[in-house]
Amino acid sequence: MKIIVAMLATCLAATLLPVAGLAATPAQEQAFVDTYRKAFEGKDAKTLHSLMYTEGADPKALGFYRMMTTVGMGSKVASIALVDLTAEDRARADRTMPSPDGRSLKLSLRPVKKLVIRVETKTADSSSTGTSEVFVAEHDGKLWIPVPAPAK
Repeated sequence: MKIIVAMLATCLAATLLPVAGLAATPAQEQAFVDTYRKAFEGKDAKTLHSLMYTEGADPKALGFYRMMTTVGMGSKVASIALVDLTAEDRARADRTMPSPDGRSLKLSLRPVKKLVIRVETKTADSSSTGTSEVFVAEHDGKLWIPVPAPAK
């Protein structure tokens, strides 16, 4: 009996170890957030686009994501944070979505967090704030913004 329990414990530890090793460290998360903020405020579209996971991405979805990441670029970021996904976020991320040509798309990587960005815009006459969010996934030890790809 002790041998069976020991074998089960070893197998469980072996299966959990790779998952634990894939989690981004707080330093990696902070570096991702800092890179996004600096690129957004500095109008650096090339760096923002380099944060996207584009392997297998639908070309129209990629174009849309590139356009959306540059909307408001150059504005002051009031706050930016990687936050845990809620159950609703997970369900939304797992859904397939229709492409403009009717095909089904799905995020290319499964998100582990979401990036929430709050931007403030001030003019001489007014000020406004806007909040956006984007899913963030992990692949090969790096954080990415997953772009939708054809659903399988």
